[in-house]
Amino acid sequence: MTLHTPKIAGASGRPVIRQLDEAAINRIAAGEVVERPASAVKELVENALDAGASRIAIDYTDGGKTLIRVTDDGCGMTAADLPLALSRHATSKIDGSDLLDIRSFGFRGEALPSLGAVGRLTLTSRAAGHDAAQITCDGSRLSATKPAALTRGTVVDLRDLFHATPARLKFLRSDRAEAQAIHEVVKRLAMAEPTVGVTLTEVGPDGPRVILRLDPEPGDLFDALHRRLTRLLGQDFTANALAIDTSRDGLTLLGYAALPTYSRGSSAQQYLFVNGRPVTDRLLLGALRAAYYDFLPRDRHPAAVLNLVADPQRIDVNVHPAKAEVRFREPDAARSLIITALRTALAGAGHRASTTVAAATLAAFRPETPRQSTLAQAFALQAPPQGFAEAPQARIAEAPVPPDTHPLGAARAQLHENWIVAQTADGMVIVDQHAAHERLTYERLKAQLAATGIARQPLLIPEIVTLSPADAALILAAAPTLAEAGLIVEPFGGSAVALTETPAILGPVNGAALLRDILDELSDAGTSGLTRARIDAVLSRMACHGSIRSGRQMRPEEMNALLREMETTPGSGQCNHGRPTYVELKLSDIERLFGRR
Repeated sequence: MTLHTPKIAGASGRPVIRQLDEAAINRIAAGEVVERPASAVKELVENALDAGASRIAIDYTDGGKTLIRVTDDGCGMTAADLPLALSRHATSKIDGSDLLDIRSFGFRGEALPSLGAVGRLTLTSRAAGHDAAQITCDGSRLSATKPAALTRGTVVDLRDLFHATPARLKFLRSDRAEAQAIHEVVKRLAMAEPTVGVTLTEVGPDGPRVILRLDPEPGDLFDALHRRLTRLLGQDFTANALAIDTSRDGLTLLGYAALPTYSRGSSAQQYLFVNGRPVTDRLLLGALRAAYYDFLPRDRHPAAVLNLVADPQRIDVNVHPAKAEVRFREPDAARSLIITALRTALAGAGHRASTTVAAATLAAFRPETPRQSTLAQAFALQAPPQGFAEAPQARIAEAPVPPDTHPLGAARAQLHENWIVAQTADGMVIVDQHAAHERLTYERLKAQLAATGIARQPLLIPEIVTLSPADAALILAAAPTLAEAGLIVEPFGGSAVALTETPAILGPVNGAALLRDILDELSDAGTSGLTRARIDAVLSRMACHGSIRSGRQMRPEEMNALLREMETTPGSGQCNHGRPTYVELKLSDIERLFGRR
């Protein structure tokens, strides 16, 4: 079957090689550079940033399909520059001698001619000491340059995007979806340059509507970025984010990474930059995920805004016309820096948990509306009628620990044999005893493994566990690695295995349940050379079986010992599955619940 028949042939019937005209070449190039209106906005805003703009205004109509206008107060261009700016591969940003020494957003010289090839482009600009000038480009056809009125900088007016290639219009999404994509592009570039003011406006039939207004942020990099992120991502993100500033091997990682308990249901709050350029890079995203693997379950995602800074000679940004991908000369060094910097910051956060946990707790409280009559209320205060049992009482801790000497306070009660209530200097803490002890056990196992290896205890009577043939083969194939984790598993004939030794720190465990949990982990990971990450995942499963269970009564000294160990253990603010291990409520929050504030 013939899949392709050449449409242009000579007298001999052979396909004829022809030189495409300039308009066709520009439309083909535009297909690579301008995929949708947001792509055009990205290119034009990057040009404004490269021109040294301190304020940039972006206007759009119909999701950018009808109008995109970008106005900046940058250095501008002269009348002689305008025709050259609209010719392909003409740029002021590089001289072409070294394509690895790129220190600007743009460098290919394709954006403006590509936009002029598929839309109606008007370029108005004024450089210092020169008069303003204007030129238009419609389907790659240039007009003559003429005088214009403009105080400073450049205005790029792009109308009827893809009118020259109407087939592309069929592939665009709704106006709302395209507008959201523009918003996302502008937001990323605003993060990259927090000292630049940005305004995004939708121009509709009812007049202009400001979508985003960001003033230039003063101060040093971290102060400016912190304020910019507060405006873009909200107070919750910056209140629960850790500052990252780490250098190694000529690479520097800067930005903010959120606490694990501020995790999200998607990767929407992951913003990565390389030398200030927004990128979508699998190496960097993988490193970010790896840094949090010990704190988050598979269905949760960390939130972070990170900029990897390096000598341009060590990074190749000339990979794709959209410039969203990069290549590193030493990819392992970049990955290692991200993982090490983030894990160090998370360890330094200690037992700290996200403030949004307390907010969610307060939101869960629903004050009851009093509906009882006075007589009914009085009756409710009397002793319960005969035959009714008293409500279960809390286990009260008479501990002499003063509440103001420790961050997590002093244990005062245990509720329902699962929740520890502690009094702090300015509020109270509620601790999930099983989740907290699970995390502490896990960290102890990891520390033992790294130091001297995990101490094992032989079982007086080996526990025989019958599995399916496939599961038995899987667990026995991983036996050498499980031994490193303190678990000795041996064949016992058929599809049965014998559990003969377990980590001493776990105490008595249900061997069958433990092995089945580990099998779940092995099924996801496979057995071909388990990495340290997978060994840690096995340790995490084991820690769950060796922790204080829900339903166990704890003595006051045990509860306080748990609180003290949490305060000195990094990552103890969340369990092995990423859930919070405790909730802190301030007195002001509690008073507000009761209408006292």
